[in-house]
Amino acid sequence: MSDPQPAKGSPNQYQATEHRERPRVNIRKDVTLPIRTIIADDHPLVLLAMENLMSGFPNIEIVGKATDSSELFAEAQRVKCELVVMDLYMSGGAYGDGVDMVRQFKERHPDVVVVVLTMEIAADSLQKVISLGVGAVVSKRDRIDLIHVAIVTALARECYVGPAIRALLADATLSRRIDYVRQVLSRRELEVLTHYATGRGVTEIALRLGRSVKTISAQKCTAMRKLSLQSDADLFRFAVEHGLVPDDPSSGPGVSGKRG
Repeated sequence: MSDPQPAKGSPNQYQATEHRERPRVNIRKDVTLPIRTIIADDHPLVLLAMENLMSGFPNIEIVGKATDSSELFAEAQRVKCELVVMDLYMSGGAYGDGVDMVRQFKERHPDVVVVVLTMEIAADSLQKVISLGVGAVVSKRDRIDLIHVAIVTALARECYVGPAIRALLADATLSRRIDYVRQVLSRRELEVLTHYATGRGVTEIALRLGRSVKTISAQKCTAMRKLSLQSDADLFRFAVEHGLVPDDPSSGPGVSGKRG
């Protein structure tokens, strides 16, 4: 799997998430001792593959396996561990699955580093998981070697967010920004703003849209006033950051002026 780049115009907050420092956890002081690890996934073949993969990681000892939340909580109670690598959704357990399961586990075992593996693509759910203080969230679509990167980063008391999930979160944020602009501006104002941000002049925009130069100028000024933009430089920056145009203006408007 390739490592996708964050969407153009998206904020850097999800890239920085990889390196955000987390609260200190009770990792064994003797670094020569293996990190005791429980793995959990409701698919037996995936669980076997995880065991085979992680058994080859240096300083990792698999001390428990689980196929649902009941088994996971029982294993964490039965054996002392420093790390849990779990699937986000495991059906059939008494503690449910998804965000609620992770929340309950973190409440019961706050010192255990949790690495979440998932196929989830809903940005809201992924953001909730991250907010629970997990050590890492990695998409199963990511390269398999990133599981080790995630574990090492999480054990270093930082939060790792895999590239596929970073891209999902960035795209969701960008989508919300575009929706905001569409709510604030009229369709015609958005058309003018988008064309102007690509580098077209007022006269050219007037010819393209079949309006007078005076009307185009008025709509541009109204749009800038609604968005609290003071200069053309502010306008260009805003348009890129909110996904209205690509970083390369020559490729054309990023939002269709004919929408709505």
